[in-house]
Amino acid sequence: MSDIQKIRAIIAQGEGIEIEFKKSYEFLPHNIFETICAFLNRKGGHILLGVRDNGQIEGVKEDTIQTQLDSLARGMNNPQLISPTFYLGTDVIEIEGKKIIYVYVPESSQAHSCKGVIYDRNQDGDFRLTNQQLITNLYLRKQDGYTENKVFPFLRIEDFEAERFDEVRKLVRITRPDHPWQNMSNEEILRSARMYLRDVHTGQEGYTLSAALMFGKENTIASACPHYKTDALCRKEDTERYDDRDDIRCNLISAYSRLLAFVNKHTPDRFYLEGIQRVSIRGVIFREAIANFLVHREYSNPFPATLTIYKDVVVTENWNRPYMMGRITPDNLKPHPKNPTIANFFKQLGWAEELGSGVHKMFKYCPIYVKGTLPIIEEGDVFKLTIPYEDKKNGNYDGNYDGNYDGNYDGKILKFCITPKTRKEIMDYLGISTQTKNFNTHVLPLIQKGYLDMTLPDKPTSKMQKYITTESGKKRI
Repeated sequence: MSDIQKIRAIIAQGEGIEIEFKKSYEFLPHNIFETICAFLNRKGGHILLGVRDNGQIEGVKEDTIQTQLDSLARGMNNPQLISPTFYLGTDVIEIEGKKIIYVYVPESSQAHSCKGVIYDRNQDGDFRLTNQQLITNLYLRKQDGYTENKVFPFLRIEDFEAERFDEVRKLVRITRPDHPWQNMSNEEILRSARMYLRDVHTGQEGYTLSAALMFGKENTIASACPHYKTDALCRKEDTERYDDRDDIRCNLISAYSRLLAFVNKHTPDRFYLEGIQRVSIRGVIFREAIANFLVHREYSNPFPATLTIYKDVVVTENWNRPYMMGRITPDNLKPHPKNPTIANFFKQLGWAEELGSGVHKMFKYCPIYVKGTLPIIEEGDVFKLTIPYEDKKNGNYDGNYDGNYDGNYDGKILKFCITPKTRKEIMDYLGISTQTKNFNTHVLPLIQKGYLDMTLPDKPTSKMQKYITTESGKKRI
């Protein structure tokens, strides 16, 4: 993709969490450093100077370009303005006979402030962080270590449930008959699992938060992580309160079994022959979902973790340290460990496999569990997973996705746009909202591939904009 095509694709998406347009005809906009600070603190992003908020290319006055670039460089090296300072690369690109300045801002490994104020980014733009919890969350996202490795020097072996160790020995024997944990003492298992550590910053030694979460008695967990609990709710009939509930405050080994039992109680099972082996589809899907729910949660945050069963879907929500924003599919999956010690422990028990394998399994088996459906996996500060388990309205599940996240709408859109259609007309035809994320998911890829054209390419975000199928697109129908 050429620089011009790249810029057009960015403009077509419109402003959002990773894209900002700024008028900059003669002078560098005064608030650009707030946006840069917000991008550094969140997931990085693209800034186009010389583009109006509506996507219209205005350009930058040519004899001011170098002055603006110099002002930007000086500002980024001024700790009174951006702290800590940061180097940014810039490009001057000519498009439609006008020059614009493209600034790419990567995500920073540090937390930054602008004139002493910390900024973050969301879909609506830049915002100041004034709430202490939000500031704490930002620093947590940036830290190199893992919350699970926090050392509790006064935690004792007596603070753990002894029967959980016996359960672990039985489970590892099933997954691997010669597993060394079978013949280890309780203390040796914890040390082998790296749940007894020395903090290199303080010199303190002891059992870690991961040990407390995996094996701790309820009082132990309440002391080490006071806000910890998992709410399992069934809301098929009573959607305001609940039909059934399990308030889970026990260790993760017990929590895994209780969550699986709760799902089994309220959802149907469907069996499937894989070769000559009979497979419980529900079991495969929800073992992965629950393991993901417990393993990748950020336990330092008091956000309530919930598993909710509705009439046709199961939804899990938990706080998260995001490495990307938006929906996850096998195509864009970039696995990152959130709690590697806990994840490895689940792997030893046979409750989890390689990093990222759960996503592939859910995408494989969900269409078999309910024909024509896929899981909806959304990563942000809150990680949300939606799994359909019943046909909706006695037919195929008709939520935001029609069974193929990565292109099943393509044919419908291309047929519909044989004559020019507006963004709203396309989304109404598909039965989904006009949100930018839906446009980016279903329409933008067709533009980038050359299957759709904009009727007003010079004004990509114009209210009069329509989309029409190209000759290449017609061949895809």
